[in-house]
Amino acid sequence: MTKVQTRVQDALKRLMTLHPAEIDLSLDRILRLLEKLGNPHLALPPVFHIAGTNGKGSTGAFVRALLEAEGKRVHVYTSPHLVRFNERIRLGEKGAFVSDRKLLEALEAVETAADGQAITFFEATTAAAFWLFAREPADVVVLEVGLGGILDATNVIPDPLVSIITPISLDHEDFLGNDLAGIAKEKAGIIKPERPVISATQQEAVLPVLERQAARNKAPFQLFGQEFSAYEERGRLVYQDENGLFDLVLPKLPGRHQLENAGVALAAVRAAGFLQDPTAFSPQVEKALRNVNWPARMQSLTDGGLVDELPLLTDIWVDGGHNPGAGQVAATFMADLEEQSSRPLFLIAGMMKTKDPVGFFANFEGLARHVLTVPLTTTSLGRSPAELAQYVRQAGMEATPCETLDEALRELKGHLADQMSPGRVLFCGSLYLAGEVLQENGTPPT
Repeated sequence: MTKVQTRVQDALKRLMTLHPAEIDLSLDRILRLLEKLGNPHLALPPVFHIAGTNGKGSTGAFVRALLEAEGKRVHVYTSPHLVRFNERIRLGEKGAFVSDRKLLEALEAVETAADGQAITFFEATTAAAFWLFAREPADVVVLEVGLGGILDATNVIPDPLVSIITPISLDHEDFLGNDLAGIAKEKAGIIKPERPVISATQQEAVLPVLERQAARNKAPFQLFGQEFSAYEERGRLVYQDENGLFDLVLPKLPGRHQLENAGVALAAVRAAGFLQDPTAFSPQVEKALRNVNWPARMQSLTDGGLVDELPLLTDIWVDGGHNPGAGQVAATFMADLEEQSSRPLFLIAGMMKTKDPVGFFANFEGLARHVLTVPLTTTSLGRSPAELAQYVRQAGMEATPCETLDEALRELKGHLADQMSPGRVLFCGSLYLAGEVLQENGTPPT
C-alpha cells in the first residue's frame, strides 16, 4: 500500500468516527456540509438519478456505456465497493476510478468542512463525490441512490435529467420497513417536477405508488413493457419504443434480467435526448452493449488463483445479490444454464445479519445440490457460518458451515470429485463475499 493509499484509508476511518449517535430523518446534515463546501451539488453536469432495490448498478453501467459510446464523458457514483473505495467514484473520460490523490483531496476537503460535526459516512462520501464532480469536466453524472430515496444523501439533486426506478422489492427492512407500498413511496422520492421517469417492471403494490408520484410532479412516466420493451429474439436483443424498433447485439452482461436493465437504460438515455439519430443508433448501442461491464453481478471466472484451485472445467460464477429478489434472479440464471448444460450446482455463501437468508436461499431449492456457508471477513456484521447454515436448511437444502473460504474450497473439491460430470459453483449472498472472492482470485475491479 502506498503512502497516499494509507492516507486515504486513514481519512475514511476518521469520517466513520463522525457518525451521529441519533438518527436524523432529514437532509439537513448533508445540506449544511455541502453549503460549507460551496454547494457543489448545484454545479454538477446533468444527472441520471437511479433508485430501486435490485439492478441499480447494472442499469447505471448500461447508461454509462451508452453515453460513452456517443462520446460523452461520464461521472459515476455507486455503492458499495467490492475491494477498494475508489470503485465508488468514476471520473470523466472513460469512467476511470478516481485516483488515490484526487480521492484524498476530496476526503480532506469534506473532513475540514465537517469540522468534527456529526455526519454519516455515506453523507460524507457523497459530499466528496459531488465536490469532485463539480471540479472535474464531464457531460453527465450517473448517480446511484444509496438507500431509499426521499431522505437519501443523493436526493439533494434538485433537477435531474431523468429519474430511473429499477425493480423494487424487500431489502433493508430495518430502515425501510417490510411494506412494499411504503418502500415504493420512499424510492419514488427521487421523482422531480416535470422530469422524465423511466421504470422497470414493478410488483402490483409498487406501480400505483410510482405512477401517483409521477402524476403529482407532472413527470412523464414510462414503464417497461408498455411505453418501451426489450427482449431476446433469435440470439439478438430487440428494443422497441414509440419511435422505432431496433435489432441489436445481446449485452455482454449475462442473464435474462440484463435484457430489461439494458432496455431501461436505453429508454432513459433516449428520454434524456441522447441516441436520437436512427442512422447512428444501432452502431453506437451495439458498441455499448459489447463493452458494458459490472463486476460481481453474475460474473464468470475463467482464470485466476482461485480458479486454478478448483478442478479443470468447473463452471465458476460470482454474484453479490443478497435479497430475495436478487436470489430469484440468480436462481433463474442458474436454471437457464442448467437447461443449456446440465451440471451439479453448489453454492458458497456468506450473508449480512440484516438480510433475509431463507427468502434468498428458497429460490435455489431443488436446483442447488449443497450450500457451503462462510464468514464475511471484511465486515463485523456478517452471520456466522453455523447460523447461516441453519437458515439454508430452513429453506430446504443441505448445508455445511465452513470457518474460512479456503475450508469451503476444500469441501467443494470433495463434492465435485464425487460427481460424474464437471460441476458448477456460485459464490453468492453478499457483495462483501464477492469482493473477497475477486481479490483472492487476483481479479479485482479495474
